[in-house]
Amino acid sequence: MLLLLLGIIVLHVAVLVLLFVSTIVSQWIVGNGHTMDLWQNCSMSYLGSVRHCLLSSTNEWLQSVQATMILSIIFSVLALFLFFYQLFTITKGGRFYLTGIFQILAGLCVMSAASIYTVRHTEWHNNYDYSYGFTYILAWVAFPLALLSGFIYVILRKRD
Repeated sequence: MLLLLLGIIVLHVAVLVLLFVSTIVSQWIVGNGHTMDLWQNCSMSYLGSVRHCLLSSTNEWLQSVQATMILSIIFSVLALFLFFYQLFTITKGGRFYLTGIFQILAGLCVMSAASIYTVRHTEWHNNYDYSYGFTYILAWVAFPLALLSGFIYVILRKRD
């Protein structure tokens, strides 16, 4: 049982790390010496150092992507704290429904953000020399892992 709990916590922390990295790091779109993310557009020198960064566009769709990524982090952090709280307060045989619901909501938020970004990024960058960066991919990886973690919480029962 202890190994199962440790595995669940490791999975949850991995999801949190993926969500933080995908929200913060400037690599959602890369190409031609430029990197773009949810917050800023940066141009790079040939040596790899940042030359200058500009704030991202104020499009409504980009603001919704920013908001849903932040919501996914908030829901996942709340789920982790709820898990520890329920671990010590829930009765024997009880399920971690509330924790699971918050983690599933985190997964749905990151899916919504990545989907909106996928569909609408062409309005922001029409250049075809750009490709998706690693943080965009990490956001998509965080989606199924968060859902898996949430479903594990829902079916998990507390034992002695």
